[in-house]
Amino acid sequence: MEAINKINSTSVPIPFENIDTDQIIPARFLKATDKIGFGKNLFRDWRYNKGGEKIEDFVLNNPLYSGSVLIAGKNFGCGSSREHAAWALADYGFRVVVSSFFADIFRSNALNNGIVPVVVSDDQLDQYFQAIEKDPSVSFTMDLDAQTFIGGGVSVKFEIDSYKKQCLLKGLDDIDFLMSHLSEIQAFENEHIVHKINQTNG
Repeated sequence: MEAINKINSTSVPIPFENIDTDQIIPARFLKATDKIGFGKNLFRDWRYNKGGEKIEDFVLNNPLYSGSVLIAGKNFGCGSSREHAAWALADYGFRVVVSSFFADIFRSNALNNGIVPVVVSDDQLDQYFQAIEKDPSVSFTMDLDAQTFIGGGVSVKFEIDSYKKQCLLKGLDDIDFLMSHLSEIQAFENEHIVHKINQTNG
């Protein structure tokens, strides 16, 4: 997983509430088990019509909007627990998703796949949308170490699990994190074994 600390980027606004995981990545695209390639079908039914032609007024098809920051309406990632939703967002290129509320399982899946979910208030979210509407080129900065998200004249201090924060800063998934502490784990196990032997022989 790629390490992440500071992200400075323009954004893609999707001001709809209750965007569920089936809208993020429709169920018919879940057959693959490799994380690569899901981005092409991100928001598939909003990006393309049934004939496979682009729906021009959808934000991902609008050249005015781009970047690694997605700003979405309240209750993003609700519905099923599919991790593929996070895979699709990450594969498309999003590193930060901002909303005033995330479904718990989606939040966990995002963190496990190199995406920082930033929770802001409803008022702050509205201010971000207004800033983007006024100027689509407005830049946003997410500083993971400082836990701040700034843009459009609004600065937010966001919360994040300390363990997941360290994993993201170092580019480690859960297995990588364990492997990075392998020598300490082995030392602990050896000490435990010696203690057991001494108890048995004592």
